[in-house]
Amino acid sequence: MSAEDQRVTVRRAVEEDDAALLAIERVAWDATSGFPSYSETLQDTFFTRSGPDAHLVAEYDGKVVGYLRLQDKYPFPEGAGVLAINGLAVAPKARRLGVANALMIATTDEARRRGARKITLHVHGVNAPARSLYERHGYVVEGIHTAEFVIEGAPVDALDMAKFL
Repeated sequence: MSAEDQRVTVRRAVEEDDAALLAIERVAWDATSGFPSYSETLQDTFFTRSGPDAHLVAEYDGKVVGYLRLQDKYPFPEGAGVLAINGLAVAPKARRLGVANALMIATTDEARRRGARKITLHVHGVNAPARSLYERHGYVVEGIHTAEFVIEGAPVDALDMAKFL
């Protein structure tokens, strides 16, 4: 663990994190990391789509700098044990400081605590930093959706990745 990692802490989200997480969400999405148009769909509160219980929050030197949304992938019992990462964002000024790494470690711990057998996620093929992060944490590509999106005029593949616990 590096000195930077030691300055990062991860905890469960609370309602009071709403404004800080919304601010991160507003600047986190661009043509590489996701959908540039996503910010146009944001509500006035972060927890509109899913509540604090679905989020892990990263702090760096005590300031909220990132989050990861971890939810059950399926709403029915046959899909029990499969969780999905439905969002990970780090404030631009806090990138390359171990924040996403800490969130991924905490996610695996949380998934095991919940008794999960698998964690899934989706990532754009052009998002090399995210793909590298996920691969370092044991995620493998399970499927490729060729030219699933068109971002800034170019076709972009969507990748399904997963990790078995």
